[in-house]
Amino acid sequence: MKKFLALMLTLVLAFSLTACGSKEQSGASTEEGENGTVASAEGEDTPQESEGAGDGETYTVGICQLAQHPALDEATRGFKEALEELLGDQVEIVEQNAAGDAPTCATIINQFVSDEVDLILANATAPLQAAAAATDTIPILGTSITDYATALEISDWTGTTGRNISGTSDLAPLAEQAAMLKELFPDAENVGILYCSAEANSKYQADVVKEELEGMGYTCEIYTFADSNDIASVAQSAADASDVVYIPTDNTAATSAETINNVCQPAGVPVIAGEEGICKGCGVATLSISYYDIGYESGKMAYEILVNGADVSTMEIRFAPQVVKKYNAGLCEALDIAVPDDYEAIAEE
Repeated sequence: MKKFLALMLTLVLAFSLTACGSKEQSGASTEEGENGTVASAEGEDTPQESEGAGDGETYTVGICQLAQHPALDEATRGFKEALEELLGDQVEIVEQNAAGDAPTCATIINQFVSDEVDLILANATAPLQAAAAATDTIPILGTSITDYATALEISDWTGTTGRNISGTSDLAPLAEQAAMLKELFPDAENVGILYCSAEANSKYQADVVKEELEGMGYTCEIYTFADSNDIASVAQSAADASDVVYIPTDNTAATSAETINNVCQPAGVPVIAGEEGICKGCGVATLSISYYDIGYESGKMAYEILVNGADVSTMEIRFAPQVVKKYNAGLCEALDIAVPDDYEAIAEE
C-alpha cells in the first residue's frame, strides 16, 4: 500500500510540473501582430480589445418615417449610411413607413418601445410626437423637423429639449425665403400661403413668412387643407386669388405636389416652395437644404449617444450646413420666369 501511494504522488507531481511549464511557454511566446491582433504560438489571431465601436457591442435602431417622398427618403438614407459607416455590422436598423398616417406612427413607435430598441429615429413631426408620447427613456432623434419647440410644445426654448430628445432641423432661413419671393416677383401684390392645418411646423413657417412678406408690402392670405382629399379645391382657391403661392416644408403638400401643380401651372400662378422635393413637383424656386445632410448628421448624433455615451437631453438641435437657391427649369420655362445666375437648377431624374 505504501509503495502504491508513493507511486501515485510521484505521478501527480510530474503532471503538475508539466502543466506549469506548458503555461509559461505559451505566455512567453505571444506577441502583438499586425492590425492590432495578438498572435499565439500556434499562429492563431485573437482580436485585441479597442474602445468605442470596436468593443463588439451591437445596437438596434428603429426608424419611423412619416411618408414616402424625396425629402424624407433622403434624410433616412443619410441617417442609415452614417450609422453603417460608423458601426458596420454592429447596428441593426429596423425601418418602418407610416404611409402618411399619424396613428400608424404611434403603432410603429410603440412596437419599437416594446422591442426595447436602443434608439429611435423619428423622421418628420408626427413620428417625433408619437415617440415623445411613447417613451421618456429610450433616446429619440428627430430629423426633417422644422421647429422642435413647436412640435413638442416647449415654451421656454433654449436650443435643447432637456429630455430624451434631440436631432436635426430642416428649417431654411424663412426671412431669406421671403426675400427670394420678393427677388423673383417684385411686382406681385397678393401672396397665398398654402399648407396642411394638421402640421404644426407648417403653421409656424407660414406665420413667420407671412409677417416677413407683409413687412415688404405684400397682401397675404392663408389657405389650409385638412388632408390630401381637399388639397385640390383649396389650391384652386389660392390660385384664383393670388399672384404667387408660397408652400412651406409640408409633408402632405410634398406627397401631393403633382395635384398642386395641376392647379397652379394652368392658372399661371408660380409657387415658391420651402424645400426641393415640393419645388421639383410644383414650384419654380426654393431656398433648399440637403435632407441627406441632416439625416447623416442625425446618424453621427446617434453614434455619439450609443457608443460615446452622449447625453441626448443636452445635445443642441443641429441644422443643415448650407442652403442653396434652386429653381425648377421646366416650370420656369413654362411660366416664362427668368431666374438670376446664382440659382442652381434642380437635377432632373
